[in-house]
Amino acid sequence: MCANPLWWLHGLRRYTHYTRLLKTRRSVAYLILLYFRVKTIQLEKMKSRIIHEVEATEQEEKCLTEYKQEMDLLMQEKMAHVEELRQIHADINAMENVIKQAEESRNRALETAKRIHDEYRPLKMDIDRMRRDYLGLERLPELHEEERELIPPEQQPPPMKSCLSCHQQIHRNAPICPLCKAKSRSRNPKKPKKKD
Repeated sequence: MCANPLWWLHGLRRYTHYTRLLKTRRSVAYLILLYFRVKTIQLEKMKSRIIHEVEATEQEEKCLTEYKQEMDLLMQEKMAHVEELRQIHADINAMENVIKQAEESRNRALETAKRIHDEYRPLKMDIDRMRRDYLGLERLPELHEEERELIPPEQQPPPMKSCLSCHQQIHRNAPICPLCKAKSRSRNPKKPKKKD
C-alpha cells in the first residue's frame, strides 16, 4: 500500500496537464498552419495582381508607342501643311507684288497716253484745218475710229476632223493624231489623177 492514498489523484492531474499541453501544442501547430495557408493565399493573390499589372503596363506601353507614332505622323502632316501654307502665302505675296507693279505700269501708261493725247489734239486740229483750207481734203479720222480698224478680226478656229481611233477633234491636215498617235486617214481620200 502506498503511503499517500491520493497518489492516483496526482497522476490524474499530471495526465490532464499533459493532455492539455498536447492539445495546446496541436492547436498552436494548427493555427500556425492556418496562418501559413492564409499568408500563402495572400501571396499568390498579390503575385497574380503583380503579373496582371505588369501585363497591363506592357499593353499600355505598346499603346503609347502606337500613339506616339501616330502623333509623329500628325506632326509631319501638320508641318507639310504649314510648309504648303507658307508657300501659298509666299505665292500670294509675289502675285500681289506683280499685280501692284502691273497696276503701276498701267497707270504710268495711262498718264503718258493722256499727256500725249493733250499734245495730239491741238496738232490734229491744225492739220485738219490745213487739209481742209489748203488742200481741200477731209479731216483725218479720230483715234476711236482708227482703233476699230487696228483691231484684227477674230481668228477662225482651224478646220478640224475626228480621229478614227480615239474620236477626238484634231486638225484636218494632221497626219498623226497627237493624242493616240494613230495615223490619220481622210474619210474621203483623194482620187488618183488619171494619166492621159
